[in-house]
Amino acid sequence: MHHRGARARSCRAFTRKPAGTFDAQSWAMDILTWLIVGLVSGVLAGLVVGGYGLLADIVIGMVGALVGGYVFGLAGSISVAFVGALILLVALHLLHSVTRAH
Repeated sequence: MHHRGARARSCRAFTRKPAGTFDAQSWAMDILTWLIVGLVSGVLAGLVVGGYGLLADIVIGMVGALVGGYVFGLAGSISVAFVGALILLVALHLLHSVTRAH
């Protein structure tokens, strides 16, 4: 006769993953989340400052998420990614205007 608590413990043992184990579904969700955050923050920053096109704005948004995380010590927030994307777009516009002037 199985005890209900023992069965629940044995089921939980199968669902736990050891630390450092690769989980393809979790990895795919992390990439998807990063793309969505990059899309939203890059497009919003592009609307405020002036972007370089949808694909470039997505990339700028993803890199901006890293920049914002570095500047603020936070990660994973659309607002932090947005500010990082703004910083990156302003820097790119300044670099572009300096190289055009010469």
